[in-house]
Amino acid sequence: MSRSKKTRQPKAGTPQKTEAHRATRRRRVPGTMVILVAGILVAALVAGGVLFRDQFWGSSTAGPKTAAIVDQLSLTQPNPSFAEAATATLEQAGYAVDYYAGEEVTVDFYKNLPAHSYDLIIMRVHSGLARDYGQPTNYVSLFSNEPFSETKYAAEKAAGLVGRSSYYEGGAQYFGIVPAFIESSMKGRFDGAKIVLMGCDGLITDTTAEAFIRKGAKTVVGWSGRVSATHTDAATEHLLRHLLIDRLTTTDAVAQTTAEVGPDPEYDSTLGVYPSKG
Repeated sequence: MSRSKKTRQPKAGTPQKTEAHRATRRRRVPGTMVILVAGILVAALVAGGVLFRDQFWGSSTAGPKTAAIVDQLSLTQPNPSFAEAATATLEQAGYAVDYYAGEEVTVDFYKNLPAHSYDLIIMRVHSGLARDYGQPTNYVSLFSNEPFSETKYAAEKAAGLVGRSSYYEGGAQYFGIVPAFIESSMKGRFDGAKIVLMGCDGLITDTTAEAFIRKGAKTVVGWSGRVSATHTDAATEHLLRHLLIDRLTTTDAVAQTTAEVGPDPEYDSTLGVYPSKG
C-alpha cells in the first residue's frame, strides 16, 4: 500500500509567496545608502563649481597673491606718495605687499629675487643701455645701490654678469646687473610673475625683457627710452589700477595708460609690453 504525498499548506493568515509575487516585489534601498549617494552628488557639484571658479578667477585657497615694490630710486629720487598709492592699489586688489627701500637693493638682493615667488614685481630702479668700453650694447643694465668694488663679486665680473654703473659720467659708481646675470645668477624662477621696469630704456631692446621671460616671467612692461621719475611714477599708478582693479590684460592696461598719460614729455619715450601680446 503506497503512502500518498501530502501537500504542505500555508499557515493561516500568511500570504503565499508565488513566483509572480517575488518578481514584482520592489527592493528597498537602505536610508544610509540614499544619504551617501546624495552626498557624493553634492560633493561633485561643489567640486565642479570650484573648478569653474578657479579656471576663471583663480583659486582662493592658495592664499593672497604677493607683490614687491623694489624702490632703488628712493635714495636719489624719493617719492613716498608713489609707494603709498601703489601699495594701496595692490592691497585693494588682494595682494600682500613687500617694500624694499634703496639701501636694500644689492647684487645679492637681485640674486634672491625670484626665490620670493612674487606674482608682481614693480622695479622702481634706475636703468640704462649698457656700454662696453664706451660703445653702446644691445642690453640694459639695472642699477643696485651697492657701491662698485674691484674686490667684490670677482667671479661675476669675470663672467660679465655685473658691471659698474653711474647716474652720470664721472659720478659715483655702483654695481649693475645685466641680462646674463638674470638668467644664470638669479636663484629660482619667476613662475609667471609680471614685471614692471619703471626705469629708462627697459624695452629699448628686447634683450633684458627676454632674459626675464626665460627666467619664468610672464610679461615685462617697460619704456622705449629715457623717462623721468615723475612721468614713470604717474604712469605706473595708472597701469596698476587698470591691471589690478579693472582687471585688463597687460597689453590693454598699457594701451589705456598710454592713452591717459601719453609719452614722456621730455624724452618722448612710450610704455610697452613684452611679449607684445602679454
